[in-house]
Amino acid sequence: MAKEELNTEEPEIIYIPDDEGNEEEFEVIMKFEVESGQFQGNKYMMVVPVETDEADEETDEVYAFRYEEDGDDLQLFTIDNEDEWNEVEETFNTLVAELEEDEA
Repeated sequence: MAKEELNTEEPEIIYIPDDEGNEEEFEVIMKFEVESGQFQGNKYMMVVPVETDEADEETDEVYAFRYEEDGDDLQLFTIDNEDEWNEVEETFNTLVAELEEDEA
């Protein structure tokens, strides 16, 4: 299905500019590569905002990006294709379910 990398040590933090160009801090919670199907070989990362306001912790959303690495450079791409989004969402949900089973 997918190769996965899970962060079990220090969290990986990335900075993504918002619409006004302000850098927002995100924690990478999962990276995976789709190994079959239409999007085979694409790499994806799931990130959550690093909140500085404790009151917002309950509203954490998970964001998904397709990414490409070129040495130390990281390029993020939004997922606009509905089929691609469905594949990423299904893979993410499957990996999370597998993690929960392993922890039980």
